[in-house]
Amino acid sequence: MEELSYLAKTANAAVVGKLIQKLDMPSPAHYIGKGKIDELRNLKEEIQYDTVIFDDDLSPRQQRNLEEVLEVKIVDRTALILDIFAKHAQTREGQLQVELAQHQYLLPRLVGQWSHLERLGGGIGTRGPGESQLETDRRLVYKRINRLKHEIEEIRQHRDLYRKHRRTRGMPVVALVGYTNAGKSTLFNSLSKASMVVKEDLFSTLDPVTRRLTLPGGQQFLITDTVGFIHKLPTLLIAAFRATLEELSEANLLLHVVDIMHKNASYQCLVVEKILKELNLDDKPRVTVFNKLDLALGSEEELEYVTTVPFLEGEIGLPSKNIALISAVNGWGITKLLEKVTSYLSNTLMQDMMAKTK
Repeated sequence: MEELSYLAKTANAAVVGKLIQKLDMPSPAHYIGKGKIDELRNLKEEIQYDTVIFDDDLSPRQQRNLEEVLEVKIVDRTALILDIFAKHAQTREGQLQVELAQHQYLLPRLVGQWSHLERLGGGIGTRGPGESQLETDRRLVYKRINRLKHEIEEIRQHRDLYRKHRRTRGMPVVALVGYTNAGKSTLFNSLSKASMVVKEDLFSTLDPVTRRLTLPGGQQFLITDTVGFIHKLPTLLIAAFRATLEELSEANLLLHVVDIMHKNASYQCLVVEKILKELNLDDKPRVTVFNKLDLALGSEEELEYVTTVPFLEGEIGLPSKNIALISAVNGWGITKLLEKVTSYLSNTLMQDMMAKTK
């Protein structure tokens, strides 16, 4: 619920109350029970709210029924996240991907949106080639979805050509992944000396940004910052952002950035690992980078005394030797992180050279 509240505030909503209900299974008609609906009705008179946000996805039927009985706007988790993505999409690619997901979300809800405009009843004007407003809208949405998919596919092909060019030049790629607001963009700025805008908002980075870096030994590689993950990340967004997420599949190494100071750090780790598995990236080599240690330690020297991360091997199942401890905002631990990256990329290049020799 705290995360839902944070999402709502990121979407510029003022949170005036929270309700939780424990049910064996959601109500097919309203998602919540009758008693909770009555409670929401009473709250409306008391605090005059105009929107209710649910932490799960609602069916079109549940959403329509709730709007009828409560007479306010009903927003589910997917719609909320889509709204935040639309707010933060800056590039043409990001805007196209968000719009595609929004249209795919809208399509099954058109019946409720436009049922009052239907002209399916008999009489003049309904015979022959006439069609309902609903059918017209559905056709237009399908047409727009196909157009968006075509434009995104063109971008994907352009990205693919760029990646092939990178491969021919033998330029290794390191990609940053992690839960939203874990500090990926701050780390990206620290490593690349870039000036990306860093916000405390969730999903402040939607479009992949790539920079070339030179390691202390002279070796060069590309570092890419990517969209953050979140619990119950809508499948619509994963599908729409396929062209963007393909950047991860091309990476030689993933840096999984974790906000070590978050009280749900272990759970956020699990969420990211689960999404990586869904994207068939769970076998991709990675270093788990524990960030924001400046909130717990007084100086960079104290990093030397942090030898284990208790939940890592027990709950997550990741090897503790493959971690880095940093404060991206203060630059602590960056040198040692780069040493790990150097070591891995050097070994990878050596193996590639041996494979080519054979």
